[in-house]
Formats: sequence, structure tokens, C-alpha cells
Amino acid sequence: MKKATLILDNGERFDGFSFGYEGSVAGEVVFNTAMTGYPESLTDPSYAGQIMVLTYPLVGNYGVPSQEVRENGISCNMESDHIHPKGMIVSDYSYHHSHWNALDPLSEWLKREKIPGITGVDTRALTKMLRENGVMLGKIIVEDAPELSESFRYEGINWVDKVSCKEVTRYGEGEGKKKVVLLDCGVKANIIRCLTKRGVEVIRVPWDYDFNTLEFDGLFLSNGPGDPDMCEAAVKNIRKAMKNPELPIFGICMGNQLLAKAAGASIYKLKYGHRSHNQPVRLVGTDKCYVTSQNHGYAVDNDSLPEDWDPLFINLNDGSNEGIIHKRNPWFSAQFHPEAASGPTDTEFLFDDFIKKLF
Repeated sequence: MKKATLILDNGERFDGFSFGYEGSVAGEVVFNTAMTGYPESLTDPSYAGQIMVLTYPLVGNYGVPSQEVRENGISCNMESDHIHPKGMIVSDYSYHHSHWNALDPLSEWLKREKIPGITGVDTRALTKMLRENGVMLGKIIVEDAPELSESFRYEGINWVDKVSCKEVTRYGEGEGKKKVVLLDCGVKANIIRCLTKRGVEVIRVPWDYDFNTLEFDGLFLSNGPGDPDMCEAAVKNIRKAMKNPELPIFGICMGNQLLAKAAGASIYKLKYGHRSHNQPVRLVGTDKCYVTSQNHGYAVDNDSLPEDWDPLFINLNDGSNEGIIHKRNPWFSAQFHPEAASGPTDTEFLFDDFIKKLF
């Protein structure tokens, strides 16, 4: 195995061995504390531009499932059609996998998609450093691979534009069905699955598309990577839609932030983000707590919400916003992922709540 090293922006080095593509990359280094679900996480567009560190020590033991797609072009097992993180850091890569639906080892998938991976790193120590210092830029250097020719930056780049679809696509078409516009900021496939299985037609549009020219019954704002402040075109179109106080609107993750911005609230960057399957959130005004799947680095400032809006969920670990709701109009959002994939499905009922508002 070739030697590989993660070098952080502060000069710290973590040495290991390459188990993926033998090339050098740079990205924003973030950690994920989930115990399972690396195929779904690797294909989550919200990881675009980042190097993913997995804290769970054993990775690769159940291989990688089929990447086949359904007739509507949606993957059966993945959340998009390719890997989005720039690289992957693990403690102990399992070179032998065993699972009933595994087709490939993780290492072969990474090599095919030219994604470097490092094993043999103390990921707990690395995570502790990221918690204390916050996320930072880093680069993976693989032995004998060419040096990186350009410097990397994460801030100031519109990552949503890089992962959003480029044309309008429809799913689940049918006469008499309610129509939902899905603003694609980097949507996960399971969001589309969750909507279509509830009997609606989904009209997927690019992040900067003026969907207000279409005929539809509800608006869905998807997840996505990076800074929501880079998505002003989307915010303007959402504000146009909000001129209709009866139009149901539901946002997830980046969608929560864009809805908040359209309402007039502000966004800030979290120190190290929330990326895991075990984030507890409380439904405001109740004692109900849900365990949620999350992947985001920015949050809505609760104190900046206008008078007509309330926080809907609050994170029980750090008190940050996990969703908003309008006091009168059918507009609400969640910062976490009700569709999970991977993770707990405790909050999938939010899709049902949205669908009910269409009728």
C-alpha cells in the first residue's frame, strides 16, 4: 500500500495508507459520526467540496451495493449518480466485505470515481482537533502522486450551482395528480422517492430557475452544499412564490436556510457542523424529541426570525435552529433530513404533513 497523508491548514499531519484513488486532492475537512451508511453519505451532494472523516472505526465491511437506476432515472440504492466528497479518511478499512447486496468493495468504487481514501488514521484524534478548532481546509497527499498545482478554497464558491440539475425533469406524472416543484439545490434521491410514493407529480428544477412561471400546487426546497448566501437567485424566486399566502412550502436542510433568508432571517456558519445519524431535536412547545439524520455546516439565526415566524425544532446538543414555521401560512422547514437515507426515519411524517397541505 502506498503511504498517504492528510495535511490540515494549521500544519497538522495525519499519516496513513491509500486505499482509494492514488491522487492528491484538497477540500474542507469535516467529520461524520454515523456508524453506517457510507454509500449514502458518499453520494449525498451536500458533501461537495469536502473531505469526509468517519469517526466509526471499521469502514468497508459491507461493501458497496448496486448503482442501478429506476425507469425514472433515480438510483435504487444511492442518493445521486456519483460520489461528491473530494476524499475519505477512515481509521480501519476492511479489505474483505460481506453483505447480501454488495457488488463491489468500497476501495474499487473510490478508484473508479477517482476519490482518494486514507486508512490507518486516528480519526478520533482528528475529530477532536476539528471540534476544538472548527472545520478547516486540508489536502490529501498520496505517495508518488503529483503535487496539487492550485490552492483550494471552500468559502465564496457556489457549490449548489455545481451539483444542481441543469434542466427541468418530471417524476410520477399522472392526470389529476397534485404537482410539487422541487427546487434542486443538490437534492438527495430519497427525497424524490418520499414525494413520489405519496402520489404527487414532482417537477425538479435547477436552483436558479424561475419556477413561478409553472403551474404547481406546492413548493419543495431541497438540501444542498455550501453557503446559502451564494444562492440569492433562489431566494428571490422563493420570495415571489411567497406572495401567494396559500401556497404550501416545505424545505429541508439548505431549504430551511433559503426559506429563512426569503423570510428575512440571517444565516451563520457552525463551528464544525452537524453530520451524523444521532442528532436529537425537540419540537418547540412540546416535550417531543426526535433522533435525526443531519448533514449541514450552516444554521439559521433564531433571533433574526421576523415576527410572523417561529422556530419549529431546536437542536438539544447546542440549541441551534432545526426548522422554522410561519404562524399563519402553510410554510415550514426542517434543518435535518426526514427522509434519512441513511439514518433514522423518525420524522418522515413531515412529508405527510406537507402533502396534506396540498389538498
